[in-house]
Amino acid sequence: MRTILWLAICCLAVTVGTAGDAAAQFAKAEDAIKYRQSVMSVVGTHFTRLGAMVRGEAPFAREAFEENAALVATLLKLPWEAFQVAGSDKGSSLRPEALGKKEDFLKLARANQDEVAKLLAAAKTGDLNAIRPAFGAAGASCKACHDSYRRK
Repeated sequence: MRTILWLAICCLAVTVGTAGDAAAQFAKAEDAIKYRQSVMSVVGTHFTRLGAMVRGEAPFAREAFEENAALVATLLKLPWEAFQVAGSDKGSSLRPEALGKKEDFLKLARANQDEVAKLLAAAKTGDLNAIRPAFGAAGASCKACHDSYRRK
């Protein structure tokens, strides 16, 4: 798991180091769609693992929980520019409003990152009583964006 975390951090460093105009990063809108869907799929996998531990569906393992929370926090720094590529609402679940309301969309993205950072801080305590509300708030921040900008 530590290897996966290290790779995610390296990928983030490369992405941040080469960040620029979203249109320049993706040759086609389809590339942006594939990129963000891939990132969000991995985020969903790790967030689901966290949820299973929070709900008692899987045994709580402090180290695994913290590593999964760290991966989610790292990965959530990646996809947002890919949501702002012209035409990337076509053939995807992204509502066109996300392109026209960039500031609001990115405000929700930042709120999501903030809540996941709080979840990671709670994870580091190993205290499920601190983790549960942080997990709920992080999930609610995901839902807020989906409710506003994701087609059902």
